[in-house]
Amino acid sequence: MTYNFDPEKWYQNELEFIQQKYKSGKITHEAFKSALAELEEKYEQMCERLDGTYQIQSNHKLNLNKD
Repeated sequence: MTYNFDPEKWYQNELEFIQQKYKSGKITHEAFKSALAELEEKYEQMCERLDGTYQIQSNHKLNLNKD
């Protein structure tokens, strides 16, 4: 499977969106700080998931020897 998701680009897009809302007065300074903290948390969680090795767990063994 090809995986072309760019977490840094996602983070940058989200950050710019939050900054635009703050600069335009749509959110307060407190809401801005809260949104930044939430964004950081989401980004860290995402990177933890993306950095791991994906393993498929199976509850039963495959029998590839067909007689």
